[in-house]
Amino acid sequence: MKPFETFPDHLRQNIRYVLTDVDDTLTHESRLPSVALAAMERLQAAGIRVVPITGGPAGWCDHMARLWPVDSVIGESGAFYFTCDRARKTMRRRYWKSEAERHEDREKLERIRARILRTVPGCRVAADQAYRDADLAIDCNGDVPTLPPEEVAKIMACFRDAGARASVSSIHVNGWFGEYDKLAMTRILFDEVFGEHLDAVRDSVIYTGDAPNDCPMFAAFPHAVGVANILKFKGALDAEPAWITRRPGGYGFAEMADILLG
Repeated sequence: MKPFETFPDHLRQNIRYVLTDVDDTLTHESRLPSVALAAMERLQAAGIRVVPITGGPAGWCDHMARLWPVDSVIGESGAFYFTCDRARKTMRRRYWKSEAERHEDREKLERIRARILRTVPGCRVAADQAYRDADLAIDCNGDVPTLPPEEVAKIMACFRDAGARASVSSIHVNGWFGEYDKLAMTRILFDEVFGEHLDAVRDSVIYTGDAPNDCPMFAAFPHAVGVANILKFKGALDAEPAWITRRPGGYGFAEMADILLG
């Protein structure tokens, strides 16, 4: 991972999209610093489209799409995108699965929930679960003491043994049913909202992240950026970002924006 401060000018001038994880990438120590919000605003003012892509719940994503300086939001690890048309005062909600399918999935996830809580007593259902539409989030490092890797692995195994997909963020283990992830929904968003084929424009995209669940995005984009706290996962990443900031979390995101805008 190379210092982002050495990002070449000829590449910087080509960037038209900034995609970003949220928890511990835009936030720092569980709070959103003002510099991160200001950075998104400055990127938009410069004509760069900004898209948070998160494991966070639908309720939070609705808030982000309405109130943050962003062009769209992808949530629950790729279950949907929300795009707010402020001029028309409408919200476009595009889900991977139908409402009936999501209802069926929630019943199956409830059975997995019970098994996880029996198997790993130190975890608990994430506090934001009530605001989720498509997945189950198990807290492993947010409002509970940090679980050791072997306990996180047990949670992952419970999901996978039941036929669900699962990923680990800096705070949660998220599980869901469906052949989607952050990257799959990003492809749909670019096609349906931005009118571009993602593979054709990936050199004009920066993705920022901090954790193992960002690895598919790191692998997809040659100019992916890790904020400094990604180093705690060094050696545990299937794919590393090409670049890294000096500062962690939202301060690292702001650092990236400062350099990008030059």
